[in-house]
Amino acid sequence: MSFSTKKQTFMKLKQLMLAPVALGMVAPVAANAADLNMAAVNQYATSEQVTSVTQLSDVQPTDWAYQALSNLVERYGCVAGYPNGTFAGGKAMTRYEAAALLNACLDRVTEVTDELKRLANEFSDELQVIRGKVASLETKVGALEATQFSTTTKLKGEASFILGGVNNAWTPGKTASTNVGNTAFNYDLRINLDTSFTGKDLLRTRLRSGNFSSQPFGSSSSLFKLDKAEGTSDAVKIDRLYYSFPALAKGVTLTAGALVRNTEMTWIPSAYKSDVLDFFQLAGAPGVYNKATGAGFGAQWSQGKKGFVAGLNYVAQSGADSTKGEFNEKGALNTLAQIGYRAPNYGVAFGYRYGTEGTRVRTFNGVLGSSGSLAPGQTSNGYALSAYWQPSKSGIIPSVSGGYGWNTVSLNAEGAATPTGATDSQTWYAGLQWSDVFAKGNSAGFAIGQPGNAEGLEKDATMWELFYKYRVSDNITVTPAVFYVSNNQALADTSSNYGGVIQTTFRF
Repeated sequence: MSFSTKKQTFMKLKQLMLAPVALGMVAPVAANAADLNMAAVNQYATSEQVTSVTQLSDVQPTDWAYQALSNLVERYGCVAGYPNGTFAGGKAMTRYEAAALLNACLDRVTEVTDELKRLANEFSDELQVIRGKVASLETKVGALEATQFSTTTKLKGEASFILGGVNNAWTPGKTASTNVGNTAFNYDLRINLDTSFTGKDLLRTRLRSGNFSSQPFGSSSSLFKLDKAEGTSDAVKIDRLYYSFPALAKGVTLTAGALVRNTEMTWIPSAYKSDVLDFFQLAGAPGVYNKATGAGFGAQWSQGKKGFVAGLNYVAQSGADSTKGEFNEKGALNTLAQIGYRAPNYGVAFGYRYGTEGTRVRTFNGVLGSSGSLAPGQTSNGYALSAYWQPSKSGIIPSVSGGYGWNTVSLNAEGAATPTGATDSQTWYAGLQWSDVFAKGNSAGFAIGQPGNAEGLEKDATMWELFYKYRVSDNITVTPAVFYVSNNQALADTSSNYGGVIQTTFRF
């Protein structure tokens, strides 16, 4: 920027600063010479500049222009008072009095201008370097904007490599059993395209691919279902497409989409985050927080970082199927409601879900058979109470999470003369997690719980997992984990199974 341009810019800035002052002084002034009071002009013109607005006896903090006068006095030294120590702000001013005040301001601003010029000359070399860097950055930003994917969309990705297996696991079949106890090496890939049009809304499109088999890690009816296990036979599919935006009132977010998940429109009250077995990621109540995905909509309300939270959402898993529809009971309808309270280091919530035929209760233990869904004509009611607490600082004391779930199911399936299909079930879990274990950013945890044991089973299943999450960098984590379950009804001919994985996750 040339010196002449700087000068012009400064003059414009000076005019902008002084214009409100001048207008404020001149606007109420009488325009004709008869109003001229030279004694008052001389009094004002010869008065000394005040250095603090408190020197003016008739100016109070409650006055509407107090802050403006304070800025003019203390920042620019542009206000003079009358010899009697008053400002006479309610008195009409002649143009000559206004000129006297404006002249005092100009003299003071001229002093400031000379000082700025001296500083600019003294630091001219440094300013030239800064101007060069700014110009270089502007060029780079321009090149980036010209080649960027989108001005409104950000791409975020997550890729997981999972090496793992379970022992002696045999899945019963119609004619023969299938051995699923061998070690497998699988992947899961998720790519989010997050678009915002206002800075507060979100249009999410998620692409996903994976090559997991249904057993032992990929099926929702499996006790060893992994949180990151997806089987798409290496095909890429769209598994999220929804739009969220703030609306109606403060703290309210509305969501609607053709592919949206109910647990993404509510709050999971848990501090236990292993990202390993799916059961332990659902606050002890997979019958309520069942990850139903389909066409739906919902509303969430929150008082902020501390206060009450509430939500209500609706998802039809078969909403895109016109033979079943968005609002037909055969469309696998899920209605999830929640109310709770949360603070920075603790939280508690009660949840309820109503489901119709085709919805998943996610009992994980064969309670619903291999399909894991309600039979035709069946409905379910699920109840959940979950809470957590975590210390404000990392150390020997872990976070504590726990939850309980109760699911009631209508016994008769459509057309059945005797009770058949799914039955009532209950679930619970408790989890401990330590942060910054051995090094900052690493974590470790242990959880134990009871997956969906149906009423009438002679033995209840008990499951636990132990993990250590090692952060290689801000973008890479490696998580070895082991797990165990007793009385496995879904997977094995034996009464218990154990397994383990090494899960490496890349985020970009």
